[in-house]
Amino acid sequence: MAAAEAPAGPFTLPPLPYAEEALAPVIDAETMKLHWGAHHRAYVNNLNAAVAADPALAGLSLEAMMARMSTLPKAVRDNGGGHWNHSFFWAIMAPPGTGGQPSPRLLAAIIDQFGSLPAFRKAFEQAGLRQFGSGWAWLIVKPDGKLAVTSTANQDNPLMDLVPAAERGVPILGNDVWEHAYYLSYRNRRGDYLAKWWEVVNWNDVNRRFEDARKRR
Repeated sequence: MAAAEAPAGPFTLPPLPYAEEALAPVIDAETMKLHWGAHHRAYVNNLNAAVAADPALAGLSLEAMMARMSTLPKAVRDNGGGHWNHSFFWAIMAPPGTGGQPSPRLLAAIIDQFGSLPAFRKAFEQAGLRQFGSGWAWLIVKPDGKLAVTSTANQDNPLMDLVPAAERGVPILGNDVWEHAYYLSYRNRRGDYLAKWWEVVNWNDVNRRFEDARKRR
């Protein structure tokens, strides 16, 4: 669907918080242009079309949709999930050298749960590698306040009520392992992409999300 023909609706494509080329060489400008400008735009357009077709969805926020996703149409699951996941994804990345480091409190929680920061990174990369086909790797804050690494298929995320309870929580970090996220630069080397991706993690934003998740308990 061309942009000029996109259905109007409550959801919009968020602007990138940096230039399309800003994450290079980890993520090249062409990948960003296609990923954000084409793939994410399509999720927004399709979600608006699904909402327009179903009056029961009027006024629902993305967060409200995630909480009751098991009751909603597949088009909302796929495109609402895609919109939420990608909006999150752009925000938790930053140009190389600008993303900061885990805060002392987050680092302490990582060490308590995983033993060390390198051990956490390995667990996170393994979650992305083991995800068969398209999906996401996540670091979440569980309802008991503990951290966990998990993964979801397609455009699902740990906020959705259809994800098993043991894998649900508030995402504070997530990496897209759909092939369109990395294939232009890394081809089929998903492991290389996962390892290189740490260079563009926006720990400043992850730290904020960690503190916000703690306050929700």
